[in-house]
Amino acid sequence: MRASLRRIWGLIFRHLALYRRSPPRVVELMYWPILQMVVWGFVTAYLAGAGQGVASVAAGVLLGGVLLWEAALRSQMGFSISFLEEIWSRNLGHIFVSPLRPAELVAGLAAMSMLRTLIGVLPAMLLAWLLYAFDILAMGPVLVAFFAALLAMGWAVALGVTAMILRWGAGAEALAWSVLFGLTPFACVFYPVAVLPAWLQPVALMLPAAHVFEGMRAALLEGRVDGGHLAAAFVLDALWLAAMGALFLRQFEAARIRGSLLNIGE
Repeated sequence: MRASLRRIWGLIFRHLALYRRSPPRVVELMYWPILQMVVWGFVTAYLAGAGQGVASVAAGVLLGGVLLWEAALRSQMGFSISFLEEIWSRNLGHIFVSPLRPAELVAGLAAMSMLRTLIGVLPAMLLAWLLYAFDILAMGPVLVAFFAALLAMGWAVALGVTAMILRWGAGAEALAWSVLFGLTPFACVFYPVAVLPAWLQPVALMLPAAHVFEGMRAALLEGRVDGGHLAAAFVLDALWLAAMGALFLRQFEAARIRGSLLNIGE
């Protein structure tokens, strides 16, 4: 167990060293969440000033959706890009010459994903409070559960993306930036699931994020914790992680048999 933790820490330290000597990398982590929050903050400020009651409440729901969805996006991209950095530096083959196991690689990438998400989202949360007087922490401890559910969904999607990269190489790298954006309409970040056409609602409810945002709206609009949606989010996260983890391991074994770990991305 101790040796396994040391190997995971070694992988994490290798990525932390990149950020320690490269301030632009750190700035890039914060740039997009802050930009999204500022743009949507102006939209919510307009809505809040355009009317009373419903418009003001809707403004807060929009900002909450932006901040929570950024957690999912940064989680998925943090995992996927950390994996891609190993490919771009021609380091993937070297990693697996060492005793590092696939599960330890996944654990290290998930830890880096969490760090990258915190670096990106926390400054945006602070600016939302300073500029727009929106305090997402007002939701209380349930906010931690929302973030955890979205982080897990991001990891599941990232495992699927890395599996596709192992299978298709450089041709699949664009998925690291596009897959979760493509799921945004079905995640119901800014509107209830009930807004969708009836035939699309079951599709949306298969996404953990849709349950998280239904729970977020219940917390912000009604001041209550929707245990049903929260439980559904974590159950779906477990299913997604199991399915995508199995896909990743299958493609990893296939890549190892083909010998493509040394030249993937070329």
